Amino acid sequence: MKTKGKKHRFIPNLITVVNMFLGFMGIVMMIKGDPIRGGWLILFAGLCDVADGKLARLLGIPSKFGVEFDSFADTVSFCAAPSLLIYTVYVDGLPPLLGGLIAFTPLLFGTIRLARFNILQDDDPKSFFIGLTTPVNAIMIVSFMLFNHQVWGEMGDPRIALPMFVALGFMMVSPIRFSKFPLLSFKKGKSNTLQLIGVVILIASAILWRGIILFPLMAFYILWSTIKWMLYHDRFEEEVTIPK
Repeated sequence: MKTKGKKHRFIPNLITVVNMFLGFMGIVMMIKGDPIRGGWLILFAGLCDVADGKLARLLGIPSKFGVEFDSFADTVSFCAAPSLLIYTVYVDGLPPLLGGLIAFTPLLFGTIRLARFNILQDDDPKSFFIGLTTPVNAIMIVSFMLFNHQVWGEMGDPRIALPMFVALGFMMVSPIRFSKFPLLSFKKGKSNTLQLIGVVILIASAILWRGIILFPLMAFYILWSTIKWMLYHDRFEEEVTIPK
C-alpha cells in the first residue's frame, strides 16, 4: 500500500503544476489586453485547485511538500492574477498609488491567508473554512467581470467593483465561517453526495451560461455564509484551523 502511494504521489502535484500554469497564462492574457480569456483561465485553475488536495486525500498521499507547493501555486493563480485583473480593468482614472493599493488587495490578503494556513494546520479538519478562501475570492472577482460582460457588454461599474473587491479581501482574513466543498466521493454520506451533485451542477451551469449563473450563485454563497455566521457565530467559538 505504501509503494502504491509513492507510485501515485506525483499526480496531485502534477495537477498543482497545471493550476500554476493556468494562473500564469491568465496573467499573460491580461498583459496582452484580453482579461476575459485570462479570467476563464483563472476559473479553470480553480477547478485544478479543488482537485489536487482532494485527490491527495482520496489516494491517502497528502504531503507537507504538496501543501507548500499548492500554496505557491495559489499565490500565482488566485492572488497575483486577480490583482493584475483589477489593475488592468477597474482602476483606470484613479491616482496610480490609490489604484495600485486597491488592486494589491487580493495579493496582500491572499498571501497572508496562505501563510497562516501553512502555520495553523489541524489534524482534525472541520466542516467549514474560517475566512473566504483565495480561490473563491478569485472566482468572485472573475465572475463579476464575466457577468457584466455577458449581460451588459462591459466589465462592470468600478464604483461597485472596487469597494466589493476590497471587502472580499478583508473577508479572506476575517473570522467568518464558510462551508467547505464536498469530498470527491459518493460514499461519504447523503449530505456530502447532495453537495457534490450541487457542485457538479454549478460547474455545468458555469460552462453553459458562464457568468450569468456563476456570479449570482457565488454572491449568494458569500452572503448566506456571512449572515449565517453573524446570527450563529457563538456556536463556532471552538479553536479551529484556518484552511486555505
